[in-house]
Amino acid sequence: MTTDNTVTGDTATGDTVTEEAVASLRSTADPRLRELLTGLIRHLHAFARETRLTQAEWERAIGFLTATGQTCTDTRQEFVLLSDVLGLSMLVETINADTVAGATESTVLGPFHMTESPARELGASIDLVGDGEPCVVSGRVLSRDGTPLPGALLDVWQADGHGFYDVQQPGIQPAGNGRGLFTADEEGRFRFRTCVPSPYPIPTDGPVGALLGATGRHPYRPAHIHFIASAEGHAPVTTHIFVAGSDHLDSDAVFAVKESLVQDFTETDDPSLAREFGVPNPFRHARFDLVLTPDRS
Repeated sequence: MTTDNTVTGDTATGDTVTEEAVASLRSTADPRLRELLTGLIRHLHAFARETRLTQAEWERAIGFLTATGQTCTDTRQEFVLLSDVLGLSMLVETINADTVAGATESTVLGPFHMTESPARELGASIDLVGDGEPCVVSGRVLSRDGTPLPGALLDVWQADGHGFYDVQQPGIQPAGNGRGLFTADEEGRFRFRTCVPSPYPIPTDGPVGALLGATGRHPYRPAHIHFIASAEGHAPVTTHIFVAGSDHLDSDAVFAVKESLVQDFTETDDPSLAREFGVPNPFRHARFDLVLTPDRS
């Protein structure tokens, strides 16, 4: 026999707690919030039942999430990193992608878009350190029908030649290194100088790194440059350009590689072109277009 305040073992392992938790949301004013929380509760409870989650495992998970939050700073987003390595970031991006034939495919934002990119003139360098292989990146921003998009904005950021972002090395890299905000010209053209990015490991000195170690996974990302391209009347796209031939293209730690985003960084031996671009000869040159979809909203 039990009192009114005691729950039997059968009840505790059944559906009663789940249904009571879901029912507690009935007064939620926002219907979408109610839908999200209901789904979250049902899936979390189903996971606990399916795996027969122990008290010690639950406590360890709470500790892990607590440590993840404690690792976040103004320049480090460990929760985004966790979402990335679990594939959730890429899944959400894929679910919400407005995939249109001919348009540039999107991919994850990543955890290092943590500071505002400085405005730079077309052709300027985002490599303020100058210790990597010289590279020029150029192309156009176009609408899906091939029409140039004058005045399109390109927010660009990348790691240095050693695989570190500026926010990871304050006092070593100058603020804004590897970052630039460019405005396309009247023909939608853009151009900037940089260094060839290198593959790099995501930060492993926090809880996410410990998780990768515990699961036997490597932390590396293939070489890439981040872009957010936007233009009036068009949906913005958040994407990467991956360096063809880079290590880890087939095993990106955050599952973000798409074949259409892999681009050649061609070795170029052309003294006159090098002078025009303001880089040493020879240099690497990546040419590609960013194609946006007209906004339907």
